[in-house]
Amino acid sequence: MTSDIRPLRPSTRSLPTLATPSLAQRMAIPGLVLAFVLFYLLPLMNHGLWIPDETRYAQIGQEILLSDNWVGPHFMGIRYFEKPIGGYWLLALGQAIFGENLFGVRIASALSTGISICLAYLIARRLWNNPRISASAALLYMSFGLIAGQAGYANLDPQFTLWVNLSLVAVWFAIDSHSTRARLLSWALLGVACAMGLMTKGFLALLLPVLVTLPFMLWQRRFGELLRYGPVAILVAVAVSLPWVLAVQVREPDFWRFFFWHEHIRRFAAGADAQHARPWWFYLPLLFAASLPWAVLLPSALLRAWRERRVPKMAFLGLWFLLPLAFFSASSGKLPTYIMPCLLPLALLMACSINGWLHNQDTRVLRLNGAVNTLLAAVALVALVYLQATRQLYQHVEMYSLLLVCVVLTSWLIANALQAMRPLALWAMPALGIGMLVALLPAAMPASIVNSKMPDTFIAEHQQALGQTHTLLSNDLGAASALAWRLRRPEVVLFNTVGELKYGLSDPAMAARKVSLDDLGPWMAEARSKGSVGVVLRINSQDEVQEAQAMPKEGEHFRRGNLEIFIIPQRQP
Repeated sequence: MTSDIRPLRPSTRSLPTLATPSLAQRMAIPGLVLAFVLFYLLPLMNHGLWIPDETRYAQIGQEILLSDNWVGPHFMGIRYFEKPIGGYWLLALGQAIFGENLFGVRIASALSTGISICLAYLIARRLWNNPRISASAALLYMSFGLIAGQAGYANLDPQFTLWVNLSLVAVWFAIDSHSTRARLLSWALLGVACAMGLMTKGFLALLLPVLVTLPFMLWQRRFGELLRYGPVAILVAVAVSLPWVLAVQVREPDFWRFFFWHEHIRRFAAGADAQHARPWWFYLPLLFAASLPWAVLLPSALLRAWRERRVPKMAFLGLWFLLPLAFFSASSGKLPTYIMPCLLPLALLMACSINGWLHNQDTRVLRLNGAVNTLLAAVALVALVYLQATRQLYQHVEMYSLLLVCVVLTSWLIANALQAMRPLALWAMPALGIGMLVALLPAAMPASIVNSKMPDTFIAEHQQALGQTHTLLSNDLGAASALAWRLRRPEVVLFNTVGELKYGLSDPAMAARKVSLDDLGPWMAEARSKGSVGVVLRINSQDEVQEAQAMPKEGEHFRRGNLEIFIIPQRQP
């Protein structure tokens, strides 16, 4: 009865292991930790919050702390059922521990990415028992462009990716375990990861592990083991998630209906109702961009996985990469970050290939990768010079930001040129280039982008004046959420905009939270009778120009780029 419960035997084609770790291998873990601190943690406070995502998630996390409502998601005091509550818990905890500041807002994404990097190291160690492959896998994963970029960006994708990564790492540890106790613990860990993924972004966290595990276990003729131990994961997932599932049903009875239809059926269905509709091939070119600066390694790593597809660990990694990618490609709604759960197995496959090349002293692919990235940096430098000369991308007062961009591109060029020149000794240098990019580039944005995409910096400069007003008004959800977060006042009235709050604003109790252009006059008169009014507008169209022109002329008026702030004084009726 237990003949199908067996660990996978090591492949006779396993790559060679190193008997005595070199100094570089002994320093790998401290080096990875240092790189994570320098390139991922320290820059978290270097730039303002991007709209719309970062300001939204910062405000939702803050609102949990202000309202002490840890059950039903709300955005600026309005029901917001786009996602479950779990991801917002970590955003709230980050601000509770580190303060309601840029670091506190972004630390959940950074730490989620950091744990995924640890998982890359651990599963590589379990797969190959080779310190060089383990360190390489962790380095590759943390330096993928998409992963590195999202690590310092406040949103839910790094958290969701962590839970998917943890679920599939747990699956492999369960498959490869030598004892019943270890197998049970691994299946239980799978249940915890699935539950947290469910409470972060929904039912996809349950589907992806099944999508990978079921065909693998069938191929390995271990379906009986899946039937015996799978219920452990199910019971643990239910035990972890059920208290919140029931609590939100009691407190917000319409949550599951809206969330299931809007965030699952509409997002993955074809037709006019699909969200973020893209063609089926959308992720194919994006995969190369997401894996920069290692994109040239992609074909070789996948080809190796195909040649060794009969080796269980290579088959598992191949399924982990391919099946979620195929699922996301088949769905109508697509966003670039959806494929983040596909990147950890890709890092493992690349690390395996690099180890083989280093062992055989085969420099061709690594040299080509460095050359291609060097060319990209050279083209980017030429484009920067051209744009600066013809369009003055950076103004004279922004020379420091321009210098930072030059430092970033030069670092990328030098790092990759070194890989091209000495691919065996300096194969990892592209990671330094991407580290410099994610650490410095957001702080080097031209003022035109900062003023348009980071309104909280402008709001912070006038925070005292805005904080003294009685009523707040904004015509843009990104600016409104930045205003609400900076002032710790969720009750911003939305002027001539609804956007993703359409569902929440449909509640009759929220009628006072929105005002149209036609109703602005009476609304403003009433608001000013109660006190001063603070207004933040983003001007991106002729309609929004009309909104700005409709503002009263009294009071203070500040403008920067396409952002305008009005401090309108109280008027007695």
